[in-house]
Amino acid sequence: MKLSFKKVLTSAAALALCSAAFADPTIVKVGVVGAYNAQWDTINEILKKDNIEVKLVKYSDYATPNRALNDGDIDLNAFQHKAFLKNDIARNGYKIEAVGDTLITPLCVFNNKDRIKSMSDIKDGDIIAIPSDLTNGGRALKVLESAGLIKVDPAKGYTPTKADITAYNKKIKIREAESGILARILPDVSAALINGGNAFTAHLDPTRDSIYQENLDPKVNKAAPQLVNVIVARSADKDNPVYKKVVDAYHTDAVARTLLKEYKGAFIPAWEGALNGYKAQ
Repeated sequence: MKLSFKKVLTSAAALALCSAAFADPTIVKVGVVGAYNAQWDTINEILKKDNIEVKLVKYSDYATPNRALNDGDIDLNAFQHKAFLKNDIARNGYKIEAVGDTLITPLCVFNNKDRIKSMSDIKDGDIIAIPSDLTNGGRALKVLESAGLIKVDPAKGYTPTKADITAYNKKIKIREAESGILARILPDVSAALINGGNAFTAHLDPTRDSIYQENLDPKVNKAAPQLVNVIVARSADKDNPVYKKVVDAYHTDAVARTLLKEYKGAFIPAWEGALNGYKAQ
């Protein structure tokens, strides 16, 4: 029996489609910090049509994921805002860069409820814990300034250090600690400034449990655009088509809805157009 050329082509095409359907997915390893990753489940559902699967690589600190990305241990990471990324590149010479915006999260003041009930209860001698890294520590000092507790040198922008405090309206003591342990040391201080991710991991609700929140309105807080979190790739891979599909999957209505529903305002979608018409569900 002879097969026509057309039938041979049709059979070959069908075989190719069948092979593609059963091919192993392209794995993209994404470094994250913390236990707030429901959006990646949504992203993986979206990526199924492209036969791409994100595998999360979880880290316990902020220092490791950029080094791991630079060294090729992971393909992307998604844990930091633009200010942190810029500082880490400057300090370590990493060849990495942002390839897509993700979310923004307010830095909140959480109180030790056995010691204080509100910001007005903070008194001389109270200990306030802040992140120890330069960008988030500086950010925390600006929050304390906006709350009226201290004044800092305006020339230092959004990254002042304790040495740049020019006045104490309340003679507080500021303790620096790694971001991931701030919630654990809250019983030992009067208050701690904890970002949304670490607060969520510690089962702290920014809306219900905090006594003061950072203002993220760019008209009020000029640093706000630098506080948008990003997906980061090695510079050599910034145009990788697979990674672009991951970013595109993040920038969907479905992911925005997941962020708003799962995290109750701790995370706000921050890519262009993401907030149009969205409401927490």
